[in-house]
Amino acid sequence: MYKLIVSDLDETLLREDGTISAANVAAIKAARDRGVKFVPNTGRSFTSVQDLLHTLGLAGRDDQYVIAYNGGATVSNDHNRVVAVNPMAYDVARRIFAITKTFPETDTHVYTLNEVFLYKPRADDIQYMQTRGAAYTVMPDDDFSRFQNLQIMKVIAMNPDPAVQKAIADQVMSALDQRLNLTFSSGIYTEFNPLGVDKGVAALQLGAALGIKRDEIIGIGDNLNDLALLQQVGMPVAVANGRPEIKAAAKLVTQADYESGVAEMIHKLILD
Repeated sequence: MYKLIVSDLDETLLREDGTISAANVAAIKAARDRGVKFVPNTGRSFTSVQDLLHTLGLAGRDDQYVIAYNGGATVSNDHNRVVAVNPMAYDVARRIFAITKTFPETDTHVYTLNEVFLYKPRADDIQYMQTRGAAYTVMPDDDFSRFQNLQIMKVIAMNPDPAVQKAIADQVMSALDQRLNLTFSSGIYTEFNPLGVDKGVAALQLGAALGIKRDEIIGIGDNLNDLALLQQVGMPVAVANGRPEIKAAAKLVTQADYESGVAEMIHKLILD
């Protein structure tokens, strides 16, 4: 029997405009009523998913959790109590930022434990963040020392051009001797986490803390930053709109996309 569902958010559970279907909400609540935990596992901050937690009936619950920053932090839904944190070294983050800021028409996000900072944000990125209810602070300059006493979770660059994404990834990984976890998400983000930090590791860490075995965990996603999750859980699932690499790693590919793929998975594996 499955005891834990770990789900990506954007373009997996949520529509492209950041909303969630009634079918997905109903299925998650039905699974919860059977004692199955539902854990959002996102590259975003935990503060950006609070409205979703209220919609799902998971807000304020000490026995329910969110995995944020691609595995950088896990929090209890009771006042965002930090359960686990895997920060990035300040000097590593500084070196990443020094490279990403040189790319034209590219903005950089610096994620700390409690806040997101944007450097030279693009208008389309601002719109994307706003549709997901993500709070952010625009950096007035490139003085990275403002982060010296903060816990940095990850650094990401935003540019919709795949060639630019590859160039950013190549330069950063070369400069840091490959000592980073590199992923891509939403077709626009190039993401850097500390080596060994990813959605899959965090899911297994949480499972172990709760006494839940690997084979009792379902992971569902659509994009490359979900690959580690699908590779490590007992039941990997891809939604219909998932990338080919994600579908190849899945034991189950839903017929539905983000509109009701999560609901379809819950019915097939838990409810029916």
